[in-house]
Amino acid sequence: MLAVALPGAQVDLIESVGRKCEFIQRAVDAAGISNARVLNLRSEELARDPGARESYQAVTARAVGRLSTLAELASPLLEENGVLVAWKGKRDENEEGQLANATGALAMKPEKILPVGPYAGSQHRHLHVLRKVAPTPQKLPRRPGMAKKRPFG
Repeated sequence: MLAVALPGAQVDLIESVGRKCEFIQRAVDAAGISNARVLNLRSEELARDPGARESYQAVTARAVGRLSTLAELASPLLEENGVLVAWKGKRDENEEGQLANATGALAMKPEKILPVGPYAGSQHRHLHVLRKVAPTPQKLPRRPGMAKKRPFG
């Protein structure tokens, strides 16, 4: 867990499903991780909070959607020059093209793609690193679920 690797950082674990939050909280408590906070809400809801909007240096995500969707969900949370690191599987030309078309609307720019291998179970896995390059557009965040239903790009 990132909170263990970075004991000087505050790590917010965002999860919209209550039962998953309960499990994550039990794991955090059992491990004695004091710098991790479990938040039972959607990222779009958190981004509407003036104290959370554009306040994160980094956002990570794993297997929760297309790159353009992840960039849209991360953009309102990230401070300018912050990064999104998305763990993805095999590279998808169409998905990367959709992201390229959406970058202007999201204030996000793809920076690099790093292969995860050669570790067991990591074949064809990649880390996509995107950087927040401008203030969050006023139209973000959209209503919960819209990023997935009608992605930009």
